[in-house]
Amino acid sequence: MIVSALARLTASSADHLDERFASVREEARRCLVFALALLAATATSARAQDAIPDLKGTWSGKGKSIVFGTNLHHPGSQTAADPPRVRDIEATYIVEGQEGRLAWGRSSSAVANTQEPFAWAIASDNKTIIGADMDGYFRITLISPDSIQKCYAHNGTSPTRSIVATCHVMNRVKR
Repeated sequence: MIVSALARLTASSADHLDERFASVREEARRCLVFALALLAATATSARAQDAIPDLKGTWSGKGKSIVFGTNLHHPGSQTAADPPRVRDIEATYIVEGQEGRLAWGRSSSAVANTQEPFAWAIASDNKTIIGADMDGYFRITLISPDSIQKCYAHNGTSPTRSIVATCHVMNRVKR
């Protein structure tokens, strides 16, 4: 009788241990599946962030510029010695080509169709862009795949001897 009770107790304990181990194994499987899903999502997100943005196309925007003197985009009779003017600017940039982090094209404004060449370089964060044209410099921030904030400046050593600074949003023109 004692042997039989001891056998039942041992069998009952073994069944209980098997159930506990099965429960632990099932919980471990769930954690592993969750960890793998999280790892896959992180890897996908990292790959998307590493993608160099495609800037090719036409970008257009309007903003305000502070101008000392005159140039083709800001005509007038003022000199750099005169008080500054705040002027509206409507600009268009056509990014004609891109190779990796380098992009190039031509720009114009609603006032002057200069087709001035420019060159841009995309930083490793894929959001910051610097560049230059014939007489000034760009600092651009990619807001979204189809929107940028373009800041532009040139100093009095430019061929027109004008001084210009502006920042405004430009959007990719949809066809």
